[in-house]
Amino acid sequence: MSRFRRRYGASPLHAVAHLAAFSLAGFAVLQLTDVRAAWNVLIWFVAAVVLHDFVLLPFYSTLDRAARAAGPAVNYLRVPAGLSLLLLLVFFPLILGRSTGKLEQVSGAPAPAYLARWLLITGVLFAGSAALYVRRAAANRPSGASAATDRASSNVSTSRKGGR
Repeated sequence: MSRFRRRYGASPLHAVAHLAAFSLAGFAVLQLTDVRAAWNVLIWFVAAVVLHDFVLLPFYSTLDRAARAAGPAVNYLRVPAGLSLLLLLVFFPLILGRSTGKLEQVSGAPAPAYLARWLLITGVLFAGSAALYVRRAAANRPSGASAATDRASSNVSTSRKGGR
């Protein structure tokens, strides 16, 4: 029992409760979506987990390590890129124009230009991030007059200490 707790990190009751909760949630999803072939859903889910854990996670972890070496300014690129990619992931069939016919058939309205809108949102995100970077860089930079005054006062104070 203690060996299980040491390896798993919690009690066996915790593992049983999670298995029961996931089983109940899976059953609810299958009932709500009226999916007859539950094995297809299970295979799709396992494939998604394997793809993420063994391909995507090492890929974006390596990108993150490389980006950290560039310094903190990379966060001003990371946030808009992440949001833009999230929008692309959610709306990619519409952005690529693959399901506009189905959308028009279901909604009865013409499909808007998702590609143009996504590009516009991406541009606004990067422009806003660049403006924020410039603003913060300017606020953290000492002004020319005060920097010169600070240098002059430090030179005077060091010459006085040396003269005593």
